[in-house]
Amino acid sequence: MNEVADEPVNLTIALAGNSNVGKSVVFNELTGSNQIIGNWPGKTIERAEGKLHFEGRDITVIDLPGIYSFSTFSMEEIVSREYMANEKPDAVINVVDASVLERNLFFTLQLKEMEVPMVLCVNQVDVAKQKGIMIDTEKLQDMLGVPVVSAVAVRGEGLHELMEKTLDVAQKKPQVKVVPYGAEVEKRIKILTDIVESENLNLNYPSRWVSIKLLENDPEIEKMVGSRSESILDLVQSLAHEIEEIHNEPVFSVIASERYSLANQIVKNTQIQSETKLTFSEKLDMIFTHKVWGYVMAAIVVGGLLLWTFVVGSFFSGLLSNAFSFFQPTDPKVSGSMTAILWNGAFGGIVAGVTLVIPFVIPFYLMLSAIENSGVLTRVAFMLDSFMHKIGLHGKAIIPMILGYGCNVPAIDSTRILETKRERLLASFAITFTPCAARTIIILGLVAAFVNIWWALALYAVDLLVILVAGRMASKVVPGESTGLIMELSSFKVPSLTAMLKQTWARTKSLIYLVFPLYIIGSAGIQALYAMGVLEPVSNALAPLTVGWLGLPAFAGILLIFGVVRKEFTLLMLVTLVGTNFAAFLTPVQMIVLALFSMLFLPCISTIAILAREFGWKSTGYVSLANFAFALVIGGIAFRVLTPFF
Repeated sequence: MNEVADEPVNLTIALAGNSNVGKSVVFNELTGSNQIIGNWPGKTIERAEGKLHFEGRDITVIDLPGIYSFSTFSMEEIVSREYMANEKPDAVINVVDASVLERNLFFTLQLKEMEVPMVLCVNQVDVAKQKGIMIDTEKLQDMLGVPVVSAVAVRGEGLHELMEKTLDVAQKKPQVKVVPYGAEVEKRIKILTDIVESENLNLNYPSRWVSIKLLENDPEIEKMVGSRSESILDLVQSLAHEIEEIHNEPVFSVIASERYSLANQIVKNTQIQSETKLTFSEKLDMIFTHKVWGYVMAAIVVGGLLLWTFVVGSFFSGLLSNAFSFFQPTDPKVSGSMTAILWNGAFGGIVAGVTLVIPFVIPFYLMLSAIENSGVLTRVAFMLDSFMHKIGLHGKAIIPMILGYGCNVPAIDSTRILETKRERLLASFAITFTPCAARTIIILGLVAAFVNIWWALALYAVDLLVILVAGRMASKVVPGESTGLIMELSSFKVPSLTAMLKQTWARTKSLIYLVFPLYIIGSAGIQALYAMGVLEPVSNALAPLTVGWLGLPAFAGILLIFGVVRKEFTLLMLVTLVGTNFAAFLTPVQMIVLALFSMLFLPCISTIAILAREFGWKSTGYVSLANFAFALVIGGIAFRVLTPFF
């Protein structure tokens, strides 16, 4: 796609559309490896930006979040509409799925209301053809009044023509054709639009779009307009009431119906449907959403992810740890010269980072990309939605929670697939109680090895109960309401390996920058503090809790402090202090209580850091305090209940 011109011109193009329409594939095909993945300013929503050189122009491509409307129901929708209004890209490519065109046109019509210079990319025409669907792109172009290009993005088909038409639109900025609604609604939109324009409100949004949003009772737009002209809000109430009287239903529902009616009318005139047999994808879909087999398939997918996280991740983590042990032991070193202690701690931090990222994060994100892009994830989320609602979440939260059994850090990072900040916070709170691989080492090394496997399994059962209870309590405390699961069940498809690899690397890269420095500095710092005698007074100060309430030995405070840096340090430090025969220094009850408390205790330093990055220090403080409270209460009760049995 690269041609040379004398004077490159910088342009910005945005990709917009519903989820699962192939938008990210278009983005990856256009930008290749020239991508930057970060956050939108002041938001936790992921921002993907790439570079493209085409016909002498340097083009910046922004991949907007996959959304279904420009409402204020989710952070993704707010981010997208604010970008359109404030950044004003030179052109917008609206990617739609040819096999479900009517559903996608609902958002296309809203994009037209934003009056952005637009090109429609009808993607996945090959999938539509398999379903007997043909799209007359010329008619579609005439009815919408925007250029239309057919494409099969996974094979790169149609993308050169798409960029040619997008470049033409970006340069010429053609006037956007209005697609009118029904007479009763359109008349009142026109009245309101004229008033908004005459008031000179200095809004970044188009007057017609503002008028429609006011009629839909959009709170952000009402607040924005109300601060400038209260009389307009009075007029809005009057006009909205008239529409509701005519249609006998809420005005936002009327406008939504108008959009769907228009989308239906457009598709009737541009789509040809022939009779076909059920495709393999449709047959597979019937199994995944079946009232019985759907749960079986969901269990297989979830079980497979857990198996991968536990077995494969632990296997490769062990291999890497053994490989590093040839160079230098990574157990906590608390004696000798300060230089040796600091180096050992820093080296241990590097080992921890490598044994986390390679065996757990990279393979899991690769699998997550595969099930996301194939359409499996949406089916699993759909089937598990009712169960997850018991802790104030919806079905998609099951994926980050599974990842938490490998490591809490990438699990919390992956909560970005959830729609609202409230859901992300609740899911992250539940994840902090999930026993990661490091906690599993403590449970197996203490309880399974020195008490028995059944008590180790009992700790996992207790943990599941804690997650359910804590999540339920948090859902009542955190402001906001639990949202319903609204997601598009797109057709099954073979995921693009290139897109999977790029998505995996983009997600892993940000974690590497966060985890490695924390592990290196934290490991070295804690070992140095202990060698300097700073931690022992702190451990003694904790004695009323560790000894008096939990029934643990006095040195347990030091173990828990080390565990805040890296959970497995709890066990490694115990080896350093008492050797490998734990039974000579700890009773069975103390081993169970120590493992239980470590499992529920404060998250490790890297988990705390990513919580702070995603939600701020205030929310992180509340989450950590709740972890500590649950660990303290349950640990103390366990000590008193179990003592008579041993």
